[in-house]
Amino acid sequence: MAELTVGAGLARGLMKFAIARGADPAALSARSAIASADVEDQDHRVPISSYVALMRAAKELSGDAAIALHYGEEVDLSEVSIAGLIMNASADMREAFVQMNRFGRLAVEVETEAGESRFKHVLENGELWLVDTRANPNAFHELTEVTFARQICGLRRFLPRPFALEVHVTHPAPAYAAEYSRVFACPVVFESRWNAMRTDATLQSHKVALQPHYVFGVLSEKAEALVRQLEKSKSARGRVEILLMPMLHTGDVGMDAIAAKMGVSRQTLFRRLRAEDVTYEKVLDDLRRRLALNYLSGRKASVNETAYLVGFSDPAAFSRAFKRWTGKSPSEMRS
Repeated sequence: MAELTVGAGLARGLMKFAIARGADPAALSARSAIASADVEDQDHRVPISSYVALMRAAKELSGDAAIALHYGEEVDLSEVSIAGLIMNASADMREAFVQMNRFGRLAVEVETEAGESRFKHVLENGELWLVDTRANPNAFHELTEVTFARQICGLRRFLPRPFALEVHVTHPAPAYAAEYSRVFACPVVFESRWNAMRTDATLQSHKVALQPHYVFGVLSEKAEALVRQLEKSKSARGRVEILLMPMLHTGDVGMDAIAAKMGVSRQTLFRRLRAEDVTYEKVLDDLRRRLALNYLSGRKASVNETAYLVGFSDPAAFSRAFKRWTGKSPSEMRS
């Protein structure tokens, strides 16, 4: 199973937040194995294991044991993830909830109980609860802290009254339990049967629309593309293609180089691709073909430029490969 990931924006935001509170940048990177270059692009992904290590290092190096609560309190999701921007552009609270489940994994991927949506509404004894169905939540209780703090404090910025009336968490009370009451501004129950917030049901139809509806459409289109890319990265073939894309023009596209980037042996990569009924050579050849067709059919590059971009140092070799792919020469396709 592919490792779960978080959006680089989330990790970058936490690094900046911890550094502002005195954490040493080099120590944060060393302990989490997250370099600054890894989080420059907000749409990049980092392993959730690295994010867990970053959170734990941030707590220790900043001297703030409640840093997860404070990060959620002070940094809105819209500042670190496209998922937050879309929620802020939703028409009302109901739609924001739908978008949270639809695109929340762009911020952080989680395993859920019985494979259901991460968040669900439960009506119990006439009260409406927002439940986080994340599996094994106590293994990383800081994610519960930052998630609930971000939801409660983010909504506080535009709702006319408190959204959360009571908070339940499954983990034991930490030494900084008083910070829960301050940040959430409502009663908190520790070691509960669920991670959930009792909410004001009358606010479900409250208008959000912090951004124009046009922005909602543009962001949704971008987010859908990111979801497709994320799903593709879960297969061995998809992961290889993602790693190959920025490397094709360098010519250093051997299987050993890609296996090293994936942190596996050549033989392991061979077995994973074989399980998907494909070879490394086939993946590389198909990727070059698709990119060459895209560059030439759209007249985006000359024949020689296309040869370079897809990893051929010899234009004649590219022409032979293109003829094999399409039955036409590159010049014929471009014209």
